[in-house]
Amino acid sequence: MLDRRGFMRQNLRMQLDPFSDLLKLLNAHSVLAGGLITGGSWAIRFPASDQIKFWGIVRGSCSLVMAGETTPIPVEAGDVFLLRTPRSHVLASDLSARLVELQDVLADRKGAVVEYGEGDEFFMIGGKVELSGNSGQLLLDELPSLIHIRAASRHSTSLRWLLEQLVKEQDDHHPGVAAASSQLAHLMFIQILRACFESSEPLASGRLRAIGDRRLAPALQLMHGDPGRAWQLDELAKAAAMSRATFSSHFKTVAGVAPITYLTEWRMRLAERILRSERTSVSALAASLGYASESAFSNAFKRVTGRSPKTYRKATIARDTSG
Repeated sequence: MLDRRGFMRQNLRMQLDPFSDLLKLLNAHSVLAGGLITGGSWAIRFPASDQIKFWGIVRGSCSLVMAGETTPIPVEAGDVFLLRTPRSHVLASDLSARLVELQDVLADRKGAVVEYGEGDEFFMIGGKVELSGNSGQLLLDELPSLIHIRAASRHSTSLRWLLEQLVKEQDDHHPGVAAASSQLAHLMFIQILRACFESSEPLASGRLRAIGDRRLAPALQLMHGDPGRAWQLDELAKAAAMSRATFSSHFKTVAGVAPITYLTEWRMRLAERILRSERTSVSALAASLGYASESAFSNAFKRVTGRSPKTYRKATIARDTSG
């Protein structure tokens, strides 16, 4: 039998996979938004959105022009994009064609896939990623504004297969099509981020870059596997097969913060999740995260989040009630 503290510790030990931990913490899930089939001469403006959007080109080619930029990006079959900033953009087979707003294109849509214009030379499928509350900003802030995975990328095989499966789901209309499409869209999102981790252009310093760093993986697995333990720098450096000084320097360069600061911030994000979803007392939560007293935990929580645990919980309850 587990006592209350043991249960809490077990609950905090997630999957020993920091990237999965982060996705679970953010409650990230993906939804298939729909598809577009068109041909001939066309140009469509897509509005800015506060959500993370991604889309893949099943067939055909076109040009992409982001708001505020004049140089078009060539788009080919097999390319996949992820846009995390609220920026409008234009997709066009002919940039001199009459510009049509997306809402006008969708006006007569009857299913998940809309047909527009003449012909069917071009086919794209798009989706969106929904994140849990303000925690989603953790991910948003560290992603590039626009991720472009080209068809020539080594990840394109997996992404093309996912695109093909999404098309098949829409065409076959089997039972569970909505659930299956959502899972496939989420796999696309994860695969895009994996490709981003391995990009020749490294991410800005932060959690995502740290999670994608192979040298830090053993140390991060320890911290995520048992966040309530008082990990020592020597232990983490040894796990990463580095000296203490090299480990500290590399970790700060990649993550933007020192290892123990990263651990403290991760504990507080876990605490936020528990305060939102469980009736656990603050003292029990403090003990499960390795703090000797409730006051020590509360001080750390306020330093990271700007609010005390009790104030945070009250605000969350109030927001959920009003919602």
